[in-house]
Amino acid sequence: MSIEKVAVIGLDCCEPSLVFDRWRDDLPNLRRLMESGLYGCLESCMPPITVPAWSCMTTGRDPGTLGIYGFRNRRDHGYGGLHTATSLDVRHPRVWDMLGAAGKASIVVGVPQTFPIVRPPNGCMVSCFLTPSTDSDYTHPPGLKREIAALVGEYMVDVPQFRTEDKTWLWGQIHTMTDRRFKVCKYLLRSKPWDLFFMVEIGVDRIHHGFWRFMDPDHRFHVAGNPYEQVIHDYYVRIDHLIGELLAELDLDTTAVWIVSDHGAKRLEGGVCFNDWLIREGLLVMKDPVTGPQSFRLEDVDWSRTQVWGEGGYYGRCFINLAGREPRGIVPQSGYESLRQELISKLEAMHDPQGNPLGTRVYKPEALYSEVNGVAPDLIVIFGDLYWRSVGTVGNADIYTTENDTGPDDANHAQQGMHILHHPSLPSGRCDASIYDVAPTILDMLGHEVPEQLHGVRLNRSSDRSTSDGRNARDACVTCTRGA
Repeated sequence: MSIEKVAVIGLDCCEPSLVFDRWRDDLPNLRRLMESGLYGCLESCMPPITVPAWSCMTTGRDPGTLGIYGFRNRRDHGYGGLHTATSLDVRHPRVWDMLGAAGKASIVVGVPQTFPIVRPPNGCMVSCFLTPSTDSDYTHPPGLKREIAALVGEYMVDVPQFRTEDKTWLWGQIHTMTDRRFKVCKYLLRSKPWDLFFMVEIGVDRIHHGFWRFMDPDHRFHVAGNPYEQVIHDYYVRIDHLIGELLAELDLDTTAVWIVSDHGAKRLEGGVCFNDWLIREGLLVMKDPVTGPQSFRLEDVDWSRTQVWGEGGYYGRCFINLAGREPRGIVPQSGYESLRQELISKLEAMHDPQGNPLGTRVYKPEALYSEVNGVAPDLIVIFGDLYWRSVGTVGNADIYTTENDTGPDDANHAQQGMHILHHPSLPSGRCDASIYDVAPTILDMLGHEVPEQLHGVRLNRSSDRSTSDGRNARDACVTCTRGA
């Protein structure tokens, strides 16, 4: 049986250990796809962040090639702060662009960095959580907006203010958003022509950030027997049911189904106050002494005495005030590499509050990416193996904090996401893969030439992709190379 269509169901932040192990028996639809298909971890990009991860997946390019290093990025080397990365920043074609040029139709729903819709697919599109509101032009064609309103009422691109202490409200909002999105997807599958269907549900990410402490006994704030202990489990069960409804709309003999996540999830232990650490190291100087926690503002920095500053988020971005590059740079070009190496050594040697090695890893962009475009951080800092995040405030009492500067947040992103690829023509078994394998595999399955510039490999081209015990699964399941 040949593959005529590909349906990709994206679950932002879906954690493989919950699907493959902990709750496998409670997820009958995902289990059925696993038992008769390929499944395994899907290694994310570095950093493993929603933006740019979905753009990496759908273009087959890394963050450096895209010039997108996170949800927010520097526009230039000035001190103007960061701007939000939207579809305008994605300058490489995505899979539906490449397929559309060959006359194939796509349905695209909720994929991050599709707003604003400036390059509509051959088919239809519903944009992503970056959409300001449904008053915006968030669909293609524009008339689809009226069809969605008639179907579900107010369509939810995201849950507003999902970092909240009102957990009962949050739980209801996430379920409402997810139910409406899947209802729209089911309607589109029934009513619109397509060769590629590609949807992303952001609710998995939101429920992890909102409720992880209630589920995970290893979380520092976990209380056994709390009223929200089953919330994430029950949401996964609901997602599995909704996926089953979508599968009922598909001809599984001719359609390859791919469940994917852009990264996984893990508990958040706390935050490292990056700029406070830099101040203590004498590398960052503020114009006036900071006497209490406050937002870090670039206009408050004394650039005549500052060598380095950082940005907060799920990972840390380290920027060097380089002479000849930044307007008031003071670090000479001759000292750039030695300063980077000094920072790497000190950051990777950091200990947690109990004196144990924190496990921080620091990367140079040029060592990670095939190209370094846009304005990249000088160093990418993964605090505490992603159990710790980079705090965006300054003036904190300690370098470490258990409070999140952007609101209540229980989870961080994990490097390994998950995937399940099912079609009768494919073997079954464990097959760990990379986020970069998705685009070339989709193109190949739909008979489209795979551009040589794409990273990753075509999973459907391997003659031996399955293993009985999962050991060395990546080596066993991917025997082809790009362009093979």
